[in-house]
Amino acid sequence: MIKSMTGYGIATSDSGNVKYTVEIKSLNSKFLELSLRLPKMFSEKEFQLRNDCSKQIERGKVNLSINVEQAGSNVKAAGIDRDLLKHYFNQLKNVSDELNEPGGNLLQLALSLPEVVKYEEDTINEEEWKLVEKTFQQALSAFQKFRSDEGEVLEQDIKQRIGIILKNLELVEVEEPKRVPAIRERLNQFLSEAVGAESIDKNRFEQELIYYIDKLDITEEKIRLKSHCEYFLETLKNADANGKKLGFISQEIGREINTLGSKANDANMQKLVVGMKEELEKIKEQLLNVL
Repeated sequence: MIKSMTGYGIATSDSGNVKYTVEIKSLNSKFLELSLRLPKMFSEKEFQLRNDCSKQIERGKVNLSINVEQAGSNVKAAGIDRDLLKHYFNQLKNVSDELNEPGGNLLQLALSLPEVVKYEEDTINEEEWKLVEKTFQQALSAFQKFRSDEGEVLEQDIKQRIGIILKNLELVEVEEPKRVPAIRERLNQFLSEAVGAESIDKNRFEQELIYYIDKLDITEEKIRLKSHCEYFLETLKNADANGKKLGFISQEIGREINTLGSKANDANMQKLVVGMKEELEKIKEQLLNVL
């Protein structure tokens, strides 16, 4: 069973006064790239969240966000330091008067200066954190299910393409015996035109033909290709994350297909090999998104 690196999960919880929303989404990546967007009140819990994500997500470019919505009666308003505001305003007004400049926006400017507007720091107690943690785990479960469901789709597609490669291999075996008579005919015709049919040494011709055909033998390549494909299908069934391993096996499959193509020396076999290459490239594209 394989999993996709693309995933999405969301969960919400409401304590009556506060609504928490946890959202997790990911894209493919060679390593775990974790990005957290948290309210300030959760800053001390960031390490714990990162640790939980690292243990359960493994790979992918992951974004985790927690959103907090306060009920209307619980929204904390900002406070204004009146003395500091007056101090800034008077200073700005004096400078404005000295420069004979209009001072219509002095109050707005004073409000933007440091420490004038103060926000009460939010904190989270242990009971609220337990609720958030439970919501996080629910979002993570939904995220993992999304990855598993996507993985099933990828697995079926990849299996189908491996099946096409094996089917083409069977067709190659059908075409292979036809090569020898065709090669014999082609070489015989070439020699007849070059030196004349009566000048051909039949024994030497047969020896050279056997040597030439032996160089084009693809028995080992067929055996290895079939073996790699079967190993690939077995690896698909493993419970562990195996995207990288499947990538390595697909490289070995590619080597055998390329060798088949270089030894084919037959138009029909070459077409089948091209079909194998096409399916293998699509498999490699899919494997980029496998965990």
